[in-house]
Amino acid sequence: MFRISLEEFEGPLDLLLFFIKRDELDIYNIPVSKITGDFIAYIHAMQRLNLEVAAEFIYMASMLMSIKARMLLPREEPEAGDADEFDPRTELVQRLLEYKRIKEGAAELELLGFDRARMFPRGYFEELEPAVIDEMDEPVNRPTLYHLMLAYQSVLDNMPKVRTQNVTDAPVTVEEQSALIMARLGERVQVSFSSLFTEFREAIVLVVTFLAVLELCRNHKISVIVKEGVNDFWISQRDHAD
Repeated sequence: MFRISLEEFEGPLDLLLFFIKRDELDIYNIPVSKITGDFIAYIHAMQRLNLEVAAEFIYMASMLMSIKARMLLPREEPEAGDADEFDPRTELVQRLLEYKRIKEGAAELELLGFDRARMFPRGYFEELEPAVIDEMDEPVNRPTLYHLMLAYQSVLDNMPKVRTQNVTDAPVTVEEQSALIMARLGERVQVSFSSLFTEFREAIVLVVTFLAVLELCRNHKISVIVKEGVNDFWISQRDHAD
């Protein structure tokens, strides 16, 4: 009695390839009688386990029995000069070979997928490092927001205290101070933050100018550096700034 205990197959061709590989059969010369018996036994095993037999398995079983019957029927001898006699197994062999190529290709793609899953792409990072301006322009000297706030507070503390009782609009805007900074950088390679207030005394101008510096940094138009022991920072124009 033929006993079978197999993993789930993707289809009837997959099962036929399993039988051919298991029994080391020649795919070009399939022993139809043996492989048909194994295939039908597998279907019976599925039915005994109350598993639904897919229509494609039943169709393949009928095809195998049809091929087996045609091979058992007497055939006329080919006449001299005629082509080789048609083999009823030819269509099945071609389908098996095509399925085998597709399955092997899918296995190679799966291995490539595993290899790709083990890779960690670096991704794209925009170059944000400014060009070196002087010997102090090193990553360790580039400021954090804390450094900027210290410079901001230092300038604010040193500004003359002007008392006012009226609420008025700021005499400058962020856009105007951004243009002023870029104009100064058009004249010099570097300007200090404190040097931007030679013409203004109002604290509100300091606030607006500091906001302009942050906006220009966010838009990658300027770079800032700090120097140890100095409560100020220096501004320079980035190479690709508009």
